[in-house]
Amino acid sequence: MEQPLHRQLGLTDGELDRIVTLMGRRPSHFELAVFSLLWSEHCGYKHSALLLRRLPSDGPGVLQGPGENAGVVDIGDGLAVAFKVESHNHPSAVEPFQGAATGVGGILRDVSAMGARPIALLDGLRFGAPDDHFSRAVGGVGHYGNCVGVPNVGGEVVFDDVYASNCLVNAMCVGLLPVERLTRAKATTEGALVVLYGATTGRDGIGGASVLASAELGEDDPDKRPSVQVGDPFTGKRLIEVSVELVDRGLVLSLQDCGAAGLASSLSEMAADYGIDVHLDRVPQREEDMEPWEVMISESQERMVAIVHPARLAEVEAVIDRWELHRSVIGEVTTTGLLRAFWDGAEVGSIPARLLTDECPRYPVDRLPRVPPAERPTAVPPPRDALLELLAAPQLRSRAFVTRRYDQLVQSRTVRRPGLDAAVLRLRPGYRGLAVTLDGQGRIGWLDPRIGGELAVLEAARNVACVGGEPLAFTDCLNFGNPEKPEIGWELAETIEGMARACDALGVPIVSGNVSLYNDTDGRSIHPTPVVGCVGLVQDVRRVPGRWREGDAILLARSRSPLTLAGSEAQARWGSLGGSPSLDLGSEVALIRETSRLAPLASLVHDVSDGGLAVALAEAAIWSGTGATLELDHDPLTLFGEVGGQVLVAIDDGLVEPDPTGADVDVRRIGTVGGDSLLEIDLDDLARAHEGVA
Repeated sequence: MEQPLHRQLGLTDGELDRIVTLMGRRPSHFELAVFSLLWSEHCGYKHSALLLRRLPSDGPGVLQGPGENAGVVDIGDGLAVAFKVESHNHPSAVEPFQGAATGVGGILRDVSAMGARPIALLDGLRFGAPDDHFSRAVGGVGHYGNCVGVPNVGGEVVFDDVYASNCLVNAMCVGLLPVERLTRAKATTEGALVVLYGATTGRDGIGGASVLASAELGEDDPDKRPSVQVGDPFTGKRLIEVSVELVDRGLVLSLQDCGAAGLASSLSEMAADYGIDVHLDRVPQREEDMEPWEVMISESQERMVAIVHPARLAEVEAVIDRWELHRSVIGEVTTTGLLRAFWDGAEVGSIPARLLTDECPRYPVDRLPRVPPAERPTAVPPPRDALLELLAAPQLRSRAFVTRRYDQLVQSRTVRRPGLDAAVLRLRPGYRGLAVTLDGQGRIGWLDPRIGGELAVLEAARNVACVGGEPLAFTDCLNFGNPEKPEIGWELAETIEGMARACDALGVPIVSGNVSLYNDTDGRSIHPTPVVGCVGLVQDVRRVPGRWREGDAILLARSRSPLTLAGSEAQARWGSLGGSPSLDLGSEVALIRETSRLAPLASLVHDVSDGGLAVALAEAAIWSGTGATLELDHDPLTLFGEVGGQVLVAIDDGLVEPDPTGADVDVRRIGTVGGDSLLEIDLDDLARAHEGVA
C-alpha cells in the first residue's frame, strides 16, 4: 500500500502528531513539505544537536560561533577570517561530478553570506579506490573552484573499502572580511524587503535534504538523481562578486545562502525573530507549471537571499543588474513571527517560523559500546620492501595526480602549496599569513571513536603548527552511519566527547561545522569519520619552513603517547584491524606548542601521520630532493607505528638545543641531511614508488 504523505516525505507518525499539536491543526500539504525539510536530519540535526552542546565554541577572538552560515574569528589589524566545512556525501554517491561541484558551490556561498570574500578551498575525499567515480568527483571539485577563481590549497584523499559504496566529499572554504562588515542572516527590521538574486529556480534538488541526505542509500540510488542539484560556477562567481559588493557598500541588512531545503530553510532562519511574507509566484523560474511547494523547497543552486531597506533597493538592484543576475523582490519582513507563503495573492501556507527551527525534535541516541578486536601480530616485511610498498600503495602515494587538477595559485596569496602539512596564504600587504588544513580519522575511530575524535583535532592543530602557525579555531564535519543504530549512536557520542576533550586541552574552540549521518548503503555503515579543519595565524610567511638542507640536523619530537600498529597503514596492509590505541593529551598539546616554536627556526618541519616515521622521512626527502643519513633501529613499531604524536624537524646544527622541552616532549637527533638515499634506498626509487611509476 502507498504510504501516507508524511512518511513519503521522511516524517514519522510521532513527528506528524507533534506538528499537529504545535500548530493546533493539521498542516496543509505545502506546510508538510516545508516541515519535512526543516525537520530532516540534514537540516534539523535531530540525533546530534544534544551531543554537539559538548563542543567548546567560545574564545577571545570568536566573533561568530555555530548557528550562522560560517564561523568568524578576529585575526587583528581590522581583519576577520570566516570558514566552515560541509558535506555533500549522498549527492556525490549518486552523481559524483555534480554532487562534488555543488558541494564546493554551497560552501562558497556559506562564507560569502558572512560578508567575506572566499580566498581558499580545501577538500576531504574518501572513496573505495581511485576509480572513475573518484575521478569524476575530483573533476567536479576542480571544475567549480577553478571556474570561480578560488584556489584549492589543501585537504586529504583517503582510499578504503569502507567508503566504496558511500563516498565522503567534504568541502571547506576560508574567506576574509573587515571586522565591521560581519553580516548575519536573521531579519532585524520590520518593513525591510526580501530580495532573491542569482540563478533561476527549477525542479533540481527537490527533496535533497530529506529524501536524499537524511536516509540510507540502497539499490534505488539512480532514482534519486533528480535530487542532486546542478551547479553553474560562472553564475556562482558573479554571485560572490555581487554579495561582496553589497556588503562592502552597506546595502544589505542581512544575507543568507539559499542551499539545502531552498527558500524554506533560508527564509525560516531569517524570519525566526520577526516574520516574513513571501510571494512565491514572484520567484524567477526556469521551468513551466511549477507548484508553490516546488518553488519553496527547490535546491536550485547559485541563489542568495538579502534583506534590504526599501530606501536602498534601487542601489541593490543596480549592483545585481550590472552582473546580469536574475533578481526579484519576493517578500517583506513582518512582526507576526510567521513564515507566510502566497501564490497569486492567495495564502498557501502559514507556519510560526520558530516551529521550523527551535521546535525541531531532538532525539537522544541509544548507545551500545563496541569492543574492538584484539590486536594480532602484524607481519611487516623488511623495512626496504615495506617502505617502497607503502609509498606505492593508493592509500599513501603522491596526491599530485589530484592536486594538479586544481588551481592552487589564483588570487596570488598561496605561499605554501598542497603536499606537506598545512597550506599557507599571505595576508597582503603585510607578511602575516593564514595556515589552513583539513584532516580526518577513520580506522582509528572504528577501534576507539573517542581517540579518533581527539586525534582528528590534534592532527589538524599539529599540521598548522608545522608551518609556524598558532591554531585559532576549528571547523568540523562529522561523517557517520545511521544514528538509529545503537552502535552508531555510541560512536557519535564518543567521537564528540574526544573532540571536546582535545579542544579543551588546546584551549581552541570549534566555531562552525556540519553533521552528515546515514552514511550507510544496504545496511553497511562507514567508519566513524570526524574531519576537522583548522585555521591558524602565521606571524611571518617568510619564515615558513620549506625544504631541508644539506648538513641540517634531523630531530624527532615525540609526545608521551605510545606508538602502536593498531589502526595503522601497516596493520591495514599486512594484518587485521584490531587493538586499542591511547593518547596523552597533555603531552600532545605540548608537542604542538613546541612545534610552533621550532618551525620559524627550521628548514623543514613535517608531521608524522599515515604510514609512520619511515613514510614521513621519505616524504620529506622526496619533497626536498635530498636524502639523509639516519640513526634508527629497524623495529617495525619505530618505523611504521602511528597514533602517538611525532614531528620531524630539520634545523641548522648550531641551533640544536641539548634539552629544549623537558619531560612533556622527547626531542632527539635521529640523523643528518645529505646524500641521495634514505634508509639505504635510492631517492630516485623512493620518488618513483611515491609517484606510482613502475
